[in-house]
Amino acid sequence: GVDGAIHRAAGPELLAECRTLGGCATGQAKLTGGYRLPAHFVLHTPGPVWNGGGEGEEALLKSCYESCLKLAADHGCKTVAFPSISTGIYGFPLEKAAPIAVGTILRFLEECFMVYFWRSHRGPKLVPDGLPLVHHCHWDPGGAPML
Repeated sequence: GVDGAIHRAAGPELLAECRTLGGCATGQAKLTGGYRLPAHFVLHTPGPVWNGGGEGEEALLKSCYESCLKLAADHGCKTVAFPSISTGIYGFPLEKAAPIAVGTILRFLEECFMVYFWRSHRGPKLVPDGLPLVHHCHWDPGGAPML
């Protein structure tokens, strides 16, 4: 899946760093270097396994995106790319996962924007410094929304 592809492209240094992280709980996120990838960082987040929806899967998926976005903002990332978390082998239905992903990302951006304008003394800017941006959203008919 996506995890394996990222590890293959980044090289063995990524796995070596991951082994130092001490694991990561479902819905949480950790950050490593990007190594051989064109990205500076890789955000790691274990998504929930779909068990019918009665075990908090939707809240955990939302937490995956929130945790990643917070880490990205804390590390000064200007852009973030997401695969469709948990919709592969973990079986999370895409029709449920996509609105959670897009809604969570949009709410995060709205909050960043609101905080920026509340704190700004220079007046509004079209693109605030440090604001994580979604450059585009591409929907793959095969099932993976990429932001």
